[in-house]
Amino acid sequence: MMSLSGRYSNRCLHHGHSGGGCHECHHDCHDRQKPEDVLYDRMVRFINDLRAQGMPVGLRETGDMLTALELVGFEDRDTVRAVMRAILAGTKREQEVFDRLFGLYFVSREEFEKNRQAMAQAQAELEARRRELEETLSVNGKPIELREDLKDVYAKMPQSERDRLRDIADKFSGKMEHAPKLYEGFIRSVFMKSLLEQQMVLEDAAEGAMPLDSDADLMFRDISNFKDSEIPRAYQLIDQVTRRINGEIVARRKAAGRSAALDFRRTIRAGLSTGGALCRLKHKKRHSRRKRVVMLCDVSGSMLQFSEFAIRFIKSLSEVSDHSEIFLFSEQVQRVSPFALEDMSRFGSYARTSGVWGRGTNAGRALEAVMDVRPAVLTPHTVLIVLSDAKSVDLNRAETALSQAKRQAGGVVWMNPIPEAKWQYLRGVMRLKEHCDMVPCGTLDELARACAKLM
Repeated sequence: MMSLSGRYSNRCLHHGHSGGGCHECHHDCHDRQKPEDVLYDRMVRFINDLRAQGMPVGLRETGDMLTALELVGFEDRDTVRAVMRAILAGTKREQEVFDRLFGLYFVSREEFEKNRQAMAQAQAELEARRRELEETLSVNGKPIELREDLKDVYAKMPQSERDRLRDIADKFSGKMEHAPKLYEGFIRSVFMKSLLEQQMVLEDAAEGAMPLDSDADLMFRDISNFKDSEIPRAYQLIDQVTRRINGEIVARRKAAGRSAALDFRRTIRAGLSTGGALCRLKHKKRHSRRKRVVMLCDVSGSMLQFSEFAIRFIKSLSEVSDHSEIFLFSEQVQRVSPFALEDMSRFGSYARTSGVWGRGTNAGRALEAVMDVRPAVLTPHTVLIVLSDAKSVDLNRAETALSQAKRQAGGVVWMNPIPEAKWQYLRGVMRLKEHCDMVPCGTLDELARACAKLM
């Protein structure tokens, strides 16, 4: 038996609380949900997450999936997974995304009950420890006020740390009658310092607990969160992805290997061998021109790592000309020597010693400098690619320069590492995206899809 409730199943649909119970309902809200409501909620969230990962799941695919599920039923989890996967996931990448998300949303009934009981028990223990804190941290019978998040930190602290804090409170509680305000402030400061330190420890532990070895995790995780030990594997993934993209380009070119125009001279010449019968038609060949791109790479602050990943992607594409130009910019602009790009493993060191790295961002000045290069690098046959988060000073200057660059180049693509959901809060992004094709590229998967569209 499969439960249509997974990682997000213990969330109250009425009040939004998660865990074994809802504090507003005062009992388990999940038990109040109708089965069809649970099914609807899980399916909607699952489909939305698939779309967010770039999978082409539309109304037709969703309808086909629901029709198939009505036929096979929901009794066997493996059968449900196989049916949904066959309909929704076509390519290898889509299948990897589907498998990862399916495991988060749908678990077996036994696993669901086990998780629910464990969460309920953990919630009860946390509540008991919170009450313990109120009894422990009190002066003259009055509890010392703490932020709610710090109370949760105390509840999650090891037993040894909680015992140490209780000993401190007991040690000085007997001296309260001599200087109550002094000792009250001292005890509170000791508790606050210990709780804030433990909060940082818990946050670091949670970040370290993220799965790091999975290729799928690297593909969909924010590039800025990569650790140094993961970067070599990320480079290998870039090589794999670009080989796949290049292979798809070659296959697409072969499938459309001829143009619609008939080559009359070659057709007549071929007909001479058949006595003039035009039985073998010859078509004109397509003349493909490799795209020439101009990359303007932001290397201010933390942008260097993103720019390096993007350059690796773009340079590895077979359709990109070897004569493409790369410029680094922050407050100033520097043209990159072609020799510096022969060994990409040294590019980071090259950028750090260029004198441009690590400063503020002035996109307007950088765009003006690229347009002023002679002979001109921006022509109707080039594509300008800007690698930046669009956090620039002097936005008026940046807008004007970007508009002018759009008229000079054959196209302008702005690859932004910031997730698209946050764009609405960034004034620079909202203004500059009106003058170019701005695409989110915060993960390797998004970078790959953006580069594939360039071709």
